[in-house]
Amino acid sequence: MSPTLSIAATSPTQTKIQVIRRDGSPTPLDISRIRAVVEWACAGKEANPITLEAGLTTRLRHGVTTRDIQDNLINCALEMCSPTEPDWRYVAGRLHIWNLWKDTQVARGKRDASTPGTHLYQDYAQEAIAKVRSGHYNDRLLTYTVEELEEAGSWIDPNWDIDYDYAGAVLLTKRYLLPNELPQEALLTCALLLASVETPQDRLIWARQFYEAIARRKISLATPILANLRVPKGSLSSCFIAAMDDNLESIFETITDTARISKNGGGVGVNVSRIRATGSWVMEKANASGGVIPWIKLLNDTAIAVNQGGRRAGAVTVSLDIWHLDVPEFLECQTENGDRRRKAYDIFPQLVISDEFMRRVVAAQEWTLVDPYEVRVKFGVELSALWGEKFEELYQKIERSLGQEITLYKKISARELFKEIMRSQVETGMPYLWFKDTSNRANPNQHEGYIPGGNLCQESWSNVTPHKFAHTCNLDSLNLANLEVSELPQICDTAVRILDNTIELTSPPFEASAAHNERYRTIGVGAMGLADWLAKHRISYSNLEAIDNLFEDIGYHCTRASMELSKERGAYPAFAGSEWSKGHLIGAKPVEWFSDNANEKERWQTLSEDIQKHGIRNSHITAIAPNTSSSLVQGCTASILPVYSRFFYDKWAKGTVPIAPPFIRDSFWFYPENKTIDQKIVIKAVAKMQQWIDTGISMEILFNLNQGVYFPENPDRAIKAKDIFETLVLAWQEGCKAIYYVRTVQKDDFKESGDGCVACAN
Repeated sequence: MSPTLSIAATSPTQTKIQVIRRDGSPTPLDISRIRAVVEWACAGKEANPITLEAGLTTRLRHGVTTRDIQDNLINCALEMCSPTEPDWRYVAGRLHIWNLWKDTQVARGKRDASTPGTHLYQDYAQEAIAKVRSGHYNDRLLTYTVEELEEAGSWIDPNWDIDYDYAGAVLLTKRYLLPNELPQEALLTCALLLASVETPQDRLIWARQFYEAIARRKISLATPILANLRVPKGSLSSCFIAAMDDNLESIFETITDTARISKNGGGVGVNVSRIRATGSWVMEKANASGGVIPWIKLLNDTAIAVNQGGRRAGAVTVSLDIWHLDVPEFLECQTENGDRRRKAYDIFPQLVISDEFMRRVVAAQEWTLVDPYEVRVKFGVELSALWGEKFEELYQKIERSLGQEITLYKKISARELFKEIMRSQVETGMPYLWFKDTSNRANPNQHEGYIPGGNLCQESWSNVTPHKFAHTCNLDSLNLANLEVSELPQICDTAVRILDNTIELTSPPFEASAAHNERYRTIGVGAMGLADWLAKHRISYSNLEAIDNLFEDIGYHCTRASMELSKERGAYPAFAGSEWSKGHLIGAKPVEWFSDNANEKERWQTLSEDIQKHGIRNSHITAIAPNTSSSLVQGCTASILPVYSRFFYDKWAKGTVPIAPPFIRDSFWFYPENKTIDQKIVIKAVAKMQQWIDTGISMEILFNLNQGVYFPENPDRAIKAKDIFETLVLAWQEGCKAIYYVRTVQKDDFKESGDGCVACAN
């Protein structure tokens, strides 16, 4: 039997144990080398290296591999992680990066080195050129000379590799790195490519600014940029929205476009509100149409079949206006009962909600569902293209003609329909709700069309014209956990410039996407780590003034950055006649609004004048995505919502992984848990942010169904349907543009109540 020994009891002179190195060669066990790695991994952290060494007792044996030793150290560190000792996750992250360094060292045939990171990063220029020649890197990188690449390589700080906790290190290496690639090589190459569209005399200046902002994790690149920018012909856009016209050619062309988007890893929204309803006319035959569901099912199957290169199933949200006759069946398309041939379990349903509907919900009035084809034939108008007063005028005219011009319709209680929506949300988390009038009022391009619905994550949208313009948007995010307000001017400039450059670099998946990119130049600078920023400053989500001021700064600096780019590069082509051209600012609001509501009023007046004079480079500039996975890489909390839990273990393929916010050790009680916060507080905070974000915010709402959570004065009181109803209505009233998922915390004995709540929770 092979001997097993303790580090504490063993020395190199006491044993003849042979260790198998990564290149397959044996070497005598050298405890001092293990101890050196342990001390390196624990340096500067609240983690005792002796404790980690003790965890390896009895695990050293003859023939053990260096990888086994390292993996055992990682597992020991993960097991010791807790809310009181959270730094062990950083120790595990460093050990994971050490594994990566050593594996890369062997793959590249480098000699053994005590500091492999520093040793490996000395050859960036040669490695980058080799990857271009092998087809792994985009040949645009050779825009730079060898001397420029060598200079760029000198910017690398290997210590930036070891800032990640275990979850971030694993996600970075497994999801984003190419074979035989190191983290700083990936980030530097992204920065160089992003700067390659700059003038030759400025590109290295911008490349360094981009690289340091990304490597220091002050700016997070969206997954398509980080994953696809380095490879040849990669699509860099995150968000797409298409719309179907009511004919076979349009329907199947949209399905093909959806497949192309999915192939390139993008999420897509498809609006189907123009499609005639079930029982409508086809080729002048009554009751011949199967409605929207068969086409939604085709979109569903496309998402499964075109599975993003085998990485994951395609992601499609299908939106339908709330007046459409097929809305009740649309709400049932993911339930278990009914005709299985009319189910679509793999799409994400989204309802497009008008102000008129919400007013009738609040007033408990009737609502009418109609067929868009009959409206189009009888009134000569596309109902789905209308919003605001024009929609309300036609809709009321339609209602007056029921039983006369309009024969295919259904009257229903608006509130009962809203309860059905709530029932589905509590059971499945969906449908998403996208507030059409709120979003279109804020559209700066009202002179050229309308926005039909939201994107997959409910934060990005702009004008869509079937088969002419498909909304296309590139995203990045500010990491507020690593930023102070004084840094915002420069970081916002950098974030906006990065995204404007991606428009020049991306390969749109189809013609209507390319046309939209060119005409509207839509980008979305977002934010993550708000919960960390608040915790670091010892304030809460109830401090609306601080949140308001922070996002005013973000909105101002990002908007100003796009204006400055317009001076340099020109305004987006659709600028003339837009709300921007009239001096209206974020959300198409007149400058007088900013005089009444801004903390720093004068700068907005100046900005309005500058935009009218110089134009603005991007029609939409800010949008806050959910950032669930990328926030783990960034080492911060996701998006702008409170943490679900201060500390928890997530189940991954290789076991459980500790997840905690960055400042948990020093600011534990300043991280309120979302599962215990009244969601009306969250909605009011998001509404404050929304005033300064020109597109949308991915806002999940989380309801805890257990007793005594929201009502400490009454421990027997649990949330009721009335409370959920009031919260959802509040989101509309406060000016939120969309509701993403509705999440619930399970309550075992939650039963049907008299006011319409439901028993199930997701």
